[in-house]
Amino acid sequence: MALSGGVDSALVAFAALRALGPGGAAAATADYRTLSAEELRAAARACSEIGIRHLLVRYDELENGRFAANDRSRCMHCRTELASRLADLARARGYRTVVDGAHLDDLGDYRPGMRAMREGGVLSPLAETGFTKGDVRREARAAGLSMHGRPANSCLASRIPWGRRVTAERLARIELAESMVRNATGARIVRVRDMHGAARIEVDRGHVGAASEPRVLAGLGARLRMIGFESVSVDPGGYGRGKANAPPGRGGGGP
Repeated sequence: MALSGGVDSALVAFAALRALGPGGAAAATADYRTLSAEELRAAARACSEIGIRHLLVRYDELENGRFAANDRSRCMHCRTELASRLADLARARGYRTVVDGAHLDDLGDYRPGMRAMREGGVLSPLAETGFTKGDVRREARAAGLSMHGRPANSCLASRIPWGRRVTAERLARIELAESMVRNATGARIVRVRDMHGAARIEVDRGHVGAASEPRVLAGLGARLRMIGFESVSVDPGGYGRGKANAPPGRGGGGP
């Protein structure tokens, strides 16, 4: 089970363990540059709660020049490598099938990474059985999984517009900035888009007011400039998927 720490993959891991038992199923998380430390901790917590064996696949995807170049096929390059590494791990550990947590709602977005996973032999039981995101949350709640209401997240590279190279420094700066914003506002959903050196903060709409409050924004501005951002602003429209590659205030598909 390719497990990210979100509710979708957690539900599949829970079902796999119930169906196959401890010897028949395991969860694997890719511990690489674009996965935040919080997401890695969430994956570990999910596996501990479910009781499933947790395996880590460690590598540096920035060594893949096609991924680091950050064109529109970035996710395809990432997931092509991930699918290959998961397949290698499965063979080495004696597992016959690799699955992920993609569901029906994911199919409506621009998701070249999903196609790469399919081409790499990874199956998506939620999508294949007609599960939507709402179905996933409802079943996870019924199963007693604590992460049933956890907001969706995405890799840190999704905060960098296409065409701007993905580097370790930019990823680390984004991760630190998002931690600062989360601590200052209490927002559950936080994205700090690195818009060519300018930090554009997106939070869930219920926290836009808190993030925009002059004292809070001034403090965030000072701290984010200290870590290398040239300017700081809050998107008044709040969080929207794909806004690193769409005009301010609009979503554009993807994370």
